[in-house]
Amino acid sequence: MEFGVSTFVTDDGIGPVALGRALEERGFSSLFLAEHTHIPAKRESPWPGGAELPRHYYRTYDPFVALSAAAAVTERLRLGTGIALVVQRDPIILAKEVASLDRVSGGRAVLGVGAGWNREEMRNHGTDPKTRMRLLRERVLAVKELWTKDQAEFHGEFVDFDPVFSYPKPVQEPHPPVMIGGSGPTTFDRVIEFGDGWMPIHGRGTADLAGQITGLRERAGRPVPVTLFAVVPKPEIIAELEAAGVDEVLFNLPTETEADTLRRLDSMAALL
Repeated sequence: MEFGVSTFVTDDGIGPVALGRALEERGFSSLFLAEHTHIPAKRESPWPGGAELPRHYYRTYDPFVALSAAAAVTERLRLGTGIALVVQRDPIILAKEVASLDRVSGGRAVLGVGAGWNREEMRNHGTDPKTRMRLLRERVLAVKELWTKDQAEFHGEFVDFDPVFSYPKPVQEPHPPVMIGGSGPTTFDRVIEFGDGWMPIHGRGTADLAGQITGLRERAGRPVPVTLFAVVPKPEIIAELEAAGVDEVLFNLPTETEADTLRRLDSMAALL
């Protein structure tokens, strides 16, 4: 089992350069960054994590800018989104961003995707919350076409373009892995159809994790990789997740100052 962290990089916490260096120096395998383009002042959608939306949700860096900064000062650290809000992103631009990250990092990009929970936020991007799952599907499929075809085209309900040239292509073959976030009743349908792995949040719909992983792999007919993010760094939890068949654990890293973050990473690294 491999170990990384999932976190929010913001303008008032540790920067991506210092964080990337610190993770690689301590033997972590990956860094996954959350995304919110903005938070609407009028909030109606309930946050799945509780009543009060934490400060770091309001202040996130663009994940691809932050991951590129971390890529420049690391050699082995895999660099992922946890999660990229694909329903708020143009698929042609998204394909280029991830392919560019994959090239500047030497093939270390991972695209974790999801449809999001903040309906006000997605509406500001022109996305209808009622159709966001269908939109997510088409945009991911379109991105894969852009990554893998010399002349890519896509014709769907929401995404429609005639043959185009889109470069650079990713380093990884056939493309960077696409990890599907969530744990709802139709999540496994998406993993099987257009995902390369499953990446749920620990403790949200994962009560029978071992059974879920076994069922997913049996349905898919392949050893679907499973990455669990926002994991509390405790030995007993790690042992439980390993027994359940999890391939990678992402410890939840709070957004703190550089000094506090380094001290916390030292404690987490002792569990690797």
